[in-house]
Amino acid sequence: MPNVQLKGVSKYFGRIKALEEVDLEIKNGEYISILGPSGCGKTTLINCITGIVEPTHGTILIDEKNVENLPIERRDFAMVFQSIALFPHMTVEQNAAYGPFVKDEPKQTQEEISKEMLRLVDLLEQKQLRPRSLSGGAKQKTAVARALANKQKLLILDEPISALDYKVRVSLRYELRKLVKKLGLTAIHITHDQEEALSISDRLVILRAGQIIEIGSPQQLYERPQTLFSMNFVGESNFLEGMIKQKLAQDSYRIEFRNHQYIDLQGLKGDFDQGESIVLAFRPETVNFCSQEEDDALSGTILRKRFSGGYIRYEMELLTDDLIIVDSRTLLDEKEKIFIQLDPQKVQLFASPEFGLLEALSLE
Repeated sequence: MPNVQLKGVSKYFGRIKALEEVDLEIKNGEYISILGPSGCGKTTLINCITGIVEPTHGTILIDEKNVENLPIERRDFAMVFQSIALFPHMTVEQNAAYGPFVKDEPKQTQEEISKEMLRLVDLLEQKQLRPRSLSGGAKQKTAVARALANKQKLLILDEPISALDYKVRVSLRYELRKLVKKLGLTAIHITHDQEEALSISDRLVILRAGQIIEIGSPQQLYERPQTLFSMNFVGESNFLEGMIKQKLAQDSYRIEFRNHQYIDLQGLKGDFDQGESIVLAFRPETVNFCSQEEDDALSGTILRKRFSGGYIRYEMELLTDDLIIVDSRTLLDEKEKIFIQLDPQKVQLFASPEFGLLEALSLE
């Protein structure tokens, strides 16, 4: 199983910095997803690893071997693309056998490898069909089988299932992870789909403007991200700007928001000083409604509500003049005035960013 290391990798296209001083280690057998907004450098990162483009500077090691001067065909990886690009004149079986065919493997070996890979993706019964007869999911499974047939231990997945219907995507993403783990592969998965990345990855890498913002497990990046950008980009969050009015005790603060609104929260993580400007961040599903004023509650009005299956999504305007969203099963009416309580274990305090909250959250 390959270990992949990037050390100070940068790639410039003229004045455009597509990647800047990227340091990353992908461990043997790890399923890692790379997330970030459009134009953040995800594809450039993959292209540097595979040899499609050459870094401006920096080092890329695969199994501790510098691959800087190795051509694409000698970097020992398999790849699955968003555009499935099967050979339309070939059967499923022939598509899956293409790698061994190009390597001039004996005919029997080609058939054995193709059969093995199609069994893994549960397409053996459709081996004689051509791509035009397949569903979208079956086409992508064929592309996966073709990639796996190359018998490489590094699998690169570039938006592999983003073009498929939602239910097919959900099913196939778990099958992909299962295959990777069963075969002992190292996988690098590029995706825009945060739910997809959270559900199948060992670790996530968050990219922004060519730089790694944060790396961590899905749970850590969702529940305790270290940056405002990660808190905003991974999942949904509410952000309230305020100030530490008073430090009540260790990790306990009275926070003042606009319009002289206050909240007392105990057991918060972080060390902040009285008078310090902060941003309080919390997920929509972590909010509780209450009918009376408490020290740990803020008041607001329900503006709109929308049924969303397992919960109702409420848009609220707080007396702080902030608009927030709350996901809850509690039944409330529009225009209803209500209090919200925040769980200190599920909120985060960040120091106010130097260049403003909007800039810190921006996807540009």
